[in-house]
Amino acid sequence: MSGIVVHLPQGSGKRPPDGSGDADGEPYGDAVTLRLGPGEVARFGRGSATTPVELRLVDEAISRLAGEIRVTDDHWQLSNHSATQSYLVENPEGAGEYLRVPPRRAGAPIPFEFSRVVLPTRGGSTVAFQVYAPDHVYLDPDGADGPWEHRTVTAYSLDETATYFLVLVALCEPRLRDESPVAVPTTPQIVERLRGHPACARLTARAVSSHIDYLAEEKMRIAAPAGAETGRGARRNGKREAIVGLALRFGLVREEHLALLPPRVGTGAVAWESAP
Repeated sequence: MSGIVVHLPQGSGKRPPDGSGDADGEPYGDAVTLRLGPGEVARFGRGSATTPVELRLVDEAISRLAGEIRVTDDHWQLSNHSATQSYLVENPEGAGEYLRVPPRRAGAPIPFEFSRVVLPTRGGSTVAFQVYAPDHVYLDPDGADGPWEHRTVTAYSLDETATYFLVLVALCEPRLRDESPVAVPTTPQIVERLRGHPACARLTARAVSSHIDYLAEEKMRIAAPAGAETGRGARRNGKREAIVGLALRFGLVREEHLALLPPRVGTGAVAWESAP
């Protein structure tokens, strides 16, 4: 298995009015993205000089060392180091499913492919970060019976109910509709295209970029495109091109999947063609 990706959004802390300490104030804090392999651990909490953490969550209701994430071969575990607070692990892809991890619980296994870890704060709001799980393996439906050693697993285990699959379909849509043999939708275009979907009303450009990274690096295992040294924009464009090319060549996204997207408004073909 390829491990997990943990993303802490920008603004995960509260800047105090005087610029010091942990009192409530304006949101601040840079975004953090971690990649962890099997056996690796990331700690989260308020942190301090003597208690370093990889994910800093600045609120006085959060412990200096609030918990840790540990990666195994095929899933990840959450430990809650708080003596009083429970944490929630939500499945943003599902119908409201969540797990409650009680205080002092060690190594709770998390089954969701995409999770949001939510911690309560003093102000009544919450602080959260996302975790993309190890690549889930699905059996070939034609070989589901019989001994395990005789079964075949799928090469690309994509969940067609997941948001990342909607992003993949939107990336492939122009070529599936034969509207653009070259251009691939940009991240802002993907956000706009999916806005009418009930699961994507609050989808952000940063979230779309995270889904694209997850597709390329975890689900489809695409190597860095040639010419990556030319800059961040070139890397992003090359990654999207590679994702679309592989998905269409192997039939991972087909015309029938276009029905998963919300209805198009206006002349979408012109909008795709005019993209830089």
